[in-house]
Amino acid sequence: MGILFVNASPNKDGNTARLAAELLSGKEYDTLNLIDHKIYAYGQVYPDDGFEEVIGQIRSADTVVMGSPLYWHNICGLMRNLLDRCYGYLGQGEMKGKKLYFIIQGASPTKEQLAACEFTMSRFAMLHGFEYKGMVTNERDAKNFAW
Repeated sequence: MGILFVNASPNKDGNTARLAAELLSGKEYDTLNLIDHKIYAYGQVYPDDGFEEVIGQIRSADTVVMGSPLYWHNICGLMRNLLDRCYGYLGQGEMKGKKLYFIIQGASPTKEQLAACEFTMSRFAMLHGFEYKGMVTNERDAKNFAW
């Protein structure tokens, strides 16, 4: 698989998806909507947990674009659960050779909120070996983002 967009918005066709479409304009990509998968909190194990399927799709991609709306000053809960569950499950550096882009969108994020999101995603990328390519927060940046 080439490019996988991991959409953490509960609204599959909302602003996060629109920003991803702008960033990925002209490129073929698959979308994985986290709202379609039950990913339980770190330490919880249930038979209907979709974490393994989601990680399988991420492992299959060459490039991963993770997108989240900004809720309560940081990434949303669906994305947080995914990142938390990767801790200890994925080997350090396991995603080496894969690129990671991050989309965060909200009505009017502050520079502090964006810095917190950037820190979270860049640390996640570093821990798991992704080549972190940066964060997109608006349509202008998405149109001008260097691949």
